[in-house]
Amino acid sequence: MLSHIDEHGQANMVDVSLKQVSSREAMAQGMISMSKQAFSEVIANENKKGDVIGVARIAGIQAAKKCADLIPLCHPLALTKVAVDFELDEPNSTIKITSLCKLAGKTGVEMEALTAVSVAALTLFDMCKAADPKMEIHSIRVIKKTGGKHGDWQRD
Repeated sequence: MLSHIDEHGQANMVDVSLKQVSSREAMAQGMISMSKQAFSEVIANENKKGDVIGVARIAGIQAAKKCADLIPLCHPLALTKVAVDFELDEPNSTIKITSLCKLAGKTGVEMEALTAVSVAALTLFDMCKAADPKMEIHSIRVIKKTGGKHGDWQRD
């Protein structure tokens, strides 16, 4: 079993030193829904804070790289790729955020992918809150994983 509780009942970081290095990849996705006004400002690049999508992309990438600083028992990883993409759904005033994280290592990158999406969504919220303080962040989840002991899977 990989989770470790010591003799004092304390949780410890999982020891992955004996695991084999393998190519690993994870994709996560999330959504932010907003008013038509706020969405219009995003697509017209008229938000007072600047390039909302560009800033959110960089924030998501930085967040994936800092995941171990945010999640207490998460291993620090040498990511080889982080991508954060956005799909604009104008009829529903929704932005779908998708992240991809890759590495060759001994542990998965699901937490990094989830962190990238979460922080990108929070950045969108921060930058657009003057136009719509009632935005909703939702549906954050892992949608695909490859590599590692449990193999590959994809959400239907």
